[in-house]
Amino acid sequence: MRDLLRSKNPNSYEMTFGGKTVVFGGDFRQILPVIPKGIRQDIVGASKNSSYLWRSCKVFRLTKNLRLRSVQSSIEAKEIEEFANWIANIGDGTLGNSSDGEADITIPDELLLRCDDDPIATIVDSTFPAFRRGNVDLSYLKDSDILAPTLDVVDSINKYMNDHNPAEGMTYLSCDSVCKSDSNADMLADLNTPEFLNGLHCSGVPNHALTLKFRSPVMLLRNIDHTLGLCNGTRLIVTRLADHVLEGQIICGTNAGTRVLIPRMSLTPSDLRLPFKFQ
Repeated sequence: MRDLLRSKNPNSYEMTFGGKTVVFGGDFRQILPVIPKGIRQDIVGASKNSSYLWRSCKVFRLTKNLRLRSVQSSIEAKEIEEFANWIANIGDGTLGNSSDGEADITIPDELLLRCDDDPIATIVDSTFPAFRRGNVDLSYLKDSDILAPTLDVVDSINKYMNDHNPAEGMTYLSCDSVCKSDSNADMLADLNTPEFLNGLHCSGVPNHALTLKFRSPVMLLRNIDHTLGLCNGTRLIVTRLADHVLEGQIICGTNAGTRVLIPRMSLTPSDLRLPFKFQ
């Protein structure tokens, strides 16, 4: 027997199958599933509401913005509420003249950054205004993010911020090789030289040459120790650089202020576009 249960999370869907509860979470107004090299039909087919189970689900939504409860200023709360409503209206398709899934939307002037020269400098100075001034207190880095559409843009922003850090840097080089577990590891090793592997850029894996400096802000890409808060997405400030280990101070979460050691480790990209696996 299948029963529907109310979830505590917004835009989530729960069903019970023989006593086991299955929760589907997510918001259809956000980015659709990423299908490498997939066409529009592939992406739509990967959505939850394309499943045959969808007709047995019932959607429950929360209607109150919980973020407003932690805001003290009434002016700031009003701005957040207006922005949240604007984003929700875009997702609901009530803004712009929609035609075949596309619509022209006018972005309010207060949400735009005017740039006449260097767009990266404009974005960094707007997001982290105290960074280039050498602010000793780097706790403000935990409250903002710069979202980039491609890895090339990520590299450009990282280089820009690194160049404005006056501390002496250390460059760490990866040691790339074809995974031994691959059935054709020997043949692939002959075809894919270390120089070729060093030039590959994959999501979730640092570049072959990674330059870090004292007080550089960094983010973990792997789960290392949940008890210390060292999870994928944890932000740290580099406090010491060594040959095979880094010391960093956590700047977010319940473990903020804790100094931890990050060792050199093996990583294997999960990019499905690669016909082989390397580490």
